[in-house]
Amino acid sequence: MRLIQNMTTIAECPTPEYSAPNRVIKMAVIGGSGVGKTALVVRFLTRRFIGDYERNAGNLYSREVQVDSEQVTIQVQDTPGVEMTDNCVTLPDHVACSIQWADAVVLVYSVTDRRSFDLIEQLHQLVVRAGGANMPPVILLANKSDLLHLRRVDSQQGPLLAGTLGCSFYEVSASEDYSQVHHAFHRLCCQLAKQPPPPASNSSSSHANSASTATEKRRSPLIPRPKSPNMQDLKRRFKQALSAKVRTVTSV
Repeated sequence: MRLIQNMTTIAECPTPEYSAPNRVIKMAVIGGSGVGKTALVVRFLTRRFIGDYERNAGNLYSREVQVDSEQVTIQVQDTPGVEMTDNCVTLPDHVACSIQWADAVVLVYSVTDRRSFDLIEQLHQLVVRAGGANMPPVILLANKSDLLHLRRVDSQQGPLLAGTLGCSFYEVSASEDYSQVHHAFHRLCCQLAKQPPPPASNSSSSHANSASTATEKRRSPLIPRPKSPNMQDLKRRFKQALSAKVRTVTSV
């Protein structure tokens, strides 16, 4: 797994100049603070669970994986936790940009945090609004299912909400079960891989044109370096000086 950069600017994962680029699948993970978004992303991409993370880092992670026998590059945008104030949720600009950038959105709540569950419906509405006509597919993840003694959201409420929102639902534990987390993300990757790739952007076309121009320049014959504009003048002066020296010797 590679950490590409902070989310303040979202860039594509660079590919070697002469290799065929992999299909890129982009996902944004959104939810309340402390629901385990970073833990889920790292668990999916590395199989490892680390309990303590820097909160609200908003990092972009990348890894090459196999999806249906095809090598693809997965880019996952972790986002800062969204908070609710006065029963109102507002997406920061960079989170809205993440939704517009992504091919799919993963909404996350914690079964131990009722407020994070109550956020989901409003977050989904904001995803619909930010995505517009090109709204990305959405799945709903309930995390921390292993903490039964701390559960605050009934196990039936997640599937009911997902049905209302029209999205897939998975209840997982990032700390206890890698297979659950992998299954949820991998199913989403398979769904996206079956869709036709988006048309190449202008920046991609410009990059391809630049690479093509550079290749043509390398193939063209070497162009001789032009002579210095003062070279002829220097030769003329040298001949004049040599001629004067010869005349002087002859006269002596």
